[in-house]
Amino acid sequence: MSAKRDYYEILGVPKNAAVDAIKKAYRTMALKYHPDRVPPEKKKEAEEQFKEVSEAYAVLSDEKKRSLYDQYGHSGIDQRYTAEDIFKGADFGSIFESAGFENIFGDIFGDLGFDIFGGGPSRRKRSERGRDIQIEVDITFLEAARGVSKDIKYPRYETCGVCKGSGAKPGSKKTTCPQCKGQGQIIVSGGFFRMSQTCPQCRGEGSLVSAFCPECNGETRVKKTHKLEVKVPAGVDTGSQLRIRGEGEVGKSSKGDLYIILNVLPHPKFARSGNDIIYETTISMAKAALGGELEVPTLEGNVKMKIPAGTQPDKIFRLRGKGIPDLHGYAKGDELVKVKIEIPLSLNAQQRKLIEDFAKLSGENLEGESSSFTEKIKKAFK
Repeated sequence: MSAKRDYYEILGVPKNAAVDAIKKAYRTMALKYHPDRVPPEKKKEAEEQFKEVSEAYAVLSDEKKRSLYDQYGHSGIDQRYTAEDIFKGADFGSIFESAGFENIFGDIFGDLGFDIFGGGPSRRKRSERGRDIQIEVDITFLEAARGVSKDIKYPRYETCGVCKGSGAKPGSKKTTCPQCKGQGQIIVSGGFFRMSQTCPQCRGEGSLVSAFCPECNGETRVKKTHKLEVKVPAGVDTGSQLRIRGEGEVGKSSKGDLYIILNVLPHPKFARSGNDIIYETTISMAKAALGGELEVPTLEGNVKMKIPAGTQPDKIFRLRGKGIPDLHGYAKGDELVKVKIEIPLSLNAQQRKLIEDFAKLSGENLEGESSSFTEKIKKAFK
């Protein structure tokens, strides 16, 4: 039997790590090695790694056990505690609450069949939560800004309507499984762990059916297209995630959740920067110099905006409160209007004469210049 690895090394924390850091490291690794989160061919390896990080956490999160380990190493723990006692008192139940994974330890230990709390083999059947589902949904720019109710469709496994989830053909009888004697589990000894694993003959049901359901072929569930109305709040952006509890796949104990990843489609006129929206427009050279009024679109319809005399190229005007609502309920963002100035590509004789007169009045000497005055204007407004 190979020597045990250092507990601190297993969790990837220094020897002076605080309990909170130990909990955080364990939470990350426990999720990483959960057998439901790895490919089937790596499940056995993941189970061993999960047992290893769980033992390391159970010792290092307990002040008394950690002190013994720091002084005497593994021998200080092995001589004082049995395999089951190592895990007594360890906080496995609430460690994931801050991450929003309610009851996940019941799922993890139940799925692996670990009997690590010294109470002997469990007499109940394994609890199985349905798998979570993740889908991507496209919404328009305006839907993201205003909020929208969206009808979506997605495939998921649901309880078979013919057998009502029993897996048996209606009218047929069930018999007690001879291998597990109706417990749904068999006990296996595994080093420091005593494990209760799902019975391979009845697949954890504790009973056998004489005839499988013709609809689901004994699987207890069927794949169907599910329809759902989802309310998308105002202010979401590309990458925003919505979690709909209980809309995932059916399981033996409860349904999983549905995760919706939103993709906001581009708008032909607006761009987004945080909760602000950006709109670019072009005004004439005369309006930039003399000032005037400009009508611009907003998320709530067109509004009139004043252009002051002497407006320079790329000037940005701010329309307060015309942006996107904050997702967390704060004030709206603003609309930023960026102004470009249009330089005429060609001038008729009268227009040219007026601009030349303006140049002379401004004291500009145009004699001997190789480039036309129009070109000088273009360069000035770039």
